[in-house]
Amino acid sequence: MGKGIAILGSTGSIGTQTLEVIADNSQQFTVELLSAHNNKELLVKQAIKYVPNIVIVTNKDNYEFVKVQLQKFPIKVFAGIESVVDAMQLESIDIVLTAMVGYAGLLPTIKAIEAGKNIALANKETLVVAGSLINKLTQEKRVKIIPVDSEHSAIFQCLVGENPDWIEKIILTASGGPFRGKSIDFLKDVGPEQALNHPNWCMGNKITIDSATLMNKGLEAIEAKWLFGVEPEEIEIIIHPQSVIHSMVQFKDGSVKAQMGEPDMHMPIHYALSFPERLPSSLPRLDFTKYSNLSFEAPDPKIFRNLAISFEVMKKGGNWACIMNAANEVVVEAFLKGKTGFLQMPEIIENVLVKSTFLSEPTYDDLRQSDSEARIIAKSLIS
Repeated sequence: MGKGIAILGSTGSIGTQTLEVIADNSQQFTVELLSAHNNKELLVKQAIKYVPNIVIVTNKDNYEFVKVQLQKFPIKVFAGIESVVDAMQLESIDIVLTAMVGYAGLLPTIKAIEAGKNIALANKETLVVAGSLINKLTQEKRVKIIPVDSEHSAIFQCLVGENPDWIEKIILTASGGPFRGKSIDFLKDVGPEQALNHPNWCMGNKITIDSATLMNKGLEAIEAKWLFGVEPEEIEIIIHPQSVIHSMVQFKDGSVKAQMGEPDMHMPIHYALSFPERLPSSLPRLDFTKYSNLSFEAPDPKIFRNLAISFEVMKKGGNWACIMNAANEVVVEAFLKGKTGFLQMPEIIENVLVKSTFLSEPTYDDLRQSDSEARIIAKSLIS
């Protein structure tokens, strides 16, 4: 029957592309579980097409609609995040692809690891918020985390067969987003519509705004620290507008490995689901003749302040990444609703860090409290 896949966040950009990968490889993968929060219509369509064992709508207000629509199908329908947590125990699930947006993906990922499931990780906030806890748990349960982010998938692939002690530097590439090369004066007046106009990637609203502010790259740097066991000074961010080189690893002998491919998220998803094998695919092949010029430049942390904040947070450790992530989720939502400006977002995040309680060795309960406190402070600063 192939590997049983649970997709947490099936109606988002990563979730929908994962289902496309599964459809193209139906002999290797089966859909065991789909979960979504608000997009009940799409969730129903997905369930009818793929007929998973279980469908979970985490927003309980949407439960009756989904249940009624699927009552003629052999599909169990549940509601609430607690149902997602419980479902992680299913023996038919081999891989859990975590594509829930933001902090909400942390608890289900923890429960999936505790149940011994391998994780295809598309929710970077899990490691940003609780990297130390997650790493201890994966070692204890002997669970693999295979990253789905194109940058971390690239690094993961570059490191297969290599000794981690040989790493000198990890180089995360960034497209630069829609505002690459723009001045602070230009950024004063940009709105959500401009920020959502990404030049290379088709993603959800939250991650697209993070890409525009370069917070996405800051979060990825923190995620890389935990995934690959490197220190902040061993991580470099470089702007690569063509998005053909997805990331690189520099080794202590001076050699550099790069993973390349078309800017298409189907590829890292396909790799994560099929690992440790490389299954054939019909995905687009890279045509080097279309890319006669590959360019690279350093980001400006004075203009994109979120990048500098992220490295400061990574160096301090403790619960600071949790606080930063919570504040960022609040300000991005406010920006999308027109309640704050583009340049005000990093200012608010810095203020939340100053006003929040710092803990050097937080427990899971501490992180829950830190997340809640940071959100309250951020909302108060916006209002």
